[in-house]
Amino acid sequence: MKLSNYKYYLLGGLLTAGLFNFSACSLDYDPLASYSDLTEGIQDDEEERVEFATKADVESALQALYQLIRSRMEHWYMDQLLIGDSHSDNAYGGSTDGGVINYENNSIDANNPNIVRDWDRFMADATQATRIINNVDPVPDASFTEAERSSIKAQAMIFRAFIWFEMTRMWGNIPLNLTLPPDITADNIEEVYPEYFPPQNTQQEAYEKIEEDLLYAVTYAPDTDAADKTLFSNDVARALLAKIYAEKPMQDYSKVIQYCDELKAHGYGLADSFSDLFGMNEAVTDMKMRNTREEILGAHFPASGGNWMAWMYGRDLLDWNYNFSWAKWITPSRDLVAAFEKAGDTERYNETVVWYECTWSNYYPSSRYAFAYKCRSGATSMIYLRYADILLLKAEAYLLGENKDLGAAADIIDEVRTRAGLKPLAESVRSSESALWEAYKLERRLELALEGQRWYDLCRWGEVESVMNNLKDEGRAANVNAYNSNSYLLPIPQTVLDSNENLVQNPGY
Repeated sequence: MKLSNYKYYLLGGLLTAGLFNFSACSLDYDPLASYSDLTEGIQDDEEERVEFATKADVESALQALYQLIRSRMEHWYMDQLLIGDSHSDNAYGGSTDGGVINYENNSIDANNPNIVRDWDRFMADATQATRIINNVDPVPDASFTEAERSSIKAQAMIFRAFIWFEMTRMWGNIPLNLTLPPDITADNIEEVYPEYFPPQNTQQEAYEKIEEDLLYAVTYAPDTDAADKTLFSNDVARALLAKIYAEKPMQDYSKVIQYCDELKAHGYGLADSFSDLFGMNEAVTDMKMRNTREEILGAHFPASGGNWMAWMYGRDLLDWNYNFSWAKWITPSRDLVAAFEKAGDTERYNETVVWYECTWSNYYPSSRYAFAYKCRSGATSMIYLRYADILLLKAEAYLLGENKDLGAAADIIDEVRTRAGLKPLAESVRSSESALWEAYKLERRLELALEGQRWYDLCRWGEVESVMNNLKDEGRAANVNAYNSNSYLLPIPQTVLDSNENLVQNPGY
């Protein structure tokens, strides 16, 4: 429902309930999913509300952020692969569920349940980070040093910047929750009400705020711990800066090169083998390797398992038949398989796609069915940021930036190809700008296949229409709608529009 005449109905309901929760720009009360006066022990009769009483309170809130990217995997990982790969030429939806098939056949609308989930959870998670950022400085704990406060604030800023980066790529203009509104009362409803239903910031404004927070984090976030790549280190901030500077609203390819070089200077590089990133040990009881020099940010899980994404994509190699009775998401496409085969790219192909016999035949014969393979067990790490992605963006910077350097771009592509067991580029490719650009796009596709990057690459290159409208893939569902200039952004959920009249739907939906 629209909210123009809703304020005092809202106030009455809140006063009757005696409770209020600010999350996801909506007024749904969920006592289990968020903090409140009851869960945090805040006294109503305090003259000045204090969110955290001690350093330990803040540290606990920060750990809760780290837990979110491990436990709430649907929007942090699964839906990003759905958008990045099934909405592109890399994969089919996999399941026949309507909320999934919409990505494959380009029929996503504002009521898609995955869209709703992603918006609501990203907004709620960002609010938890804002809570820390805005309230760490006033904590009345003499043992809490300025350096500790700045470090925690910087880590929360990285977490929030990561969320906003994903949201701006998905929806463009989004509301930035920079404050936590006070409780609504009869005396302050006119003043406070707009804070609960803010207008959208432009995509440019969102990127500028992301940049501001990440630059702060470069200075104050902790250094990389080579033994624990799950932390929001200052190098995570550098990697995110490299990615935002590659995007059109903030495009500055010289800074892409700068931050890639800084990561290299801090010890990052390609893992010795591509299988080090995703493979399991010989006994098939744990990952082959964690915390490689290539991993920048990931979520790790114990050898006993804990990553249930594995059975969303195929078999969990820790438990061969567990939940292998229904069609899986993110089914590798024939077009992707053909791209690997044409390139002779056996090593990366075998780490990306696996074939099993199954009991369904939605896209392939059940006797030989393709499955996504990079997340293959409950122990598999979810790698959110890795150096190969940033390194290839550096090659893109040399190809598209103001200071073109075809030789430098070709050298980077060859570095990635060599690790994959492929021969260096032919001299005819290295010396041709157009041929090298095509080689780069293919290299990025094969290296990062089924990691949620392909759709956003097509958007950044302005190639959504040319690739997706001309795709010849006999296994893919026919497009319900042709791709056009409005396809680059997703629809804002209808439930969100209904609850906040200050938001405007993206064109085309």
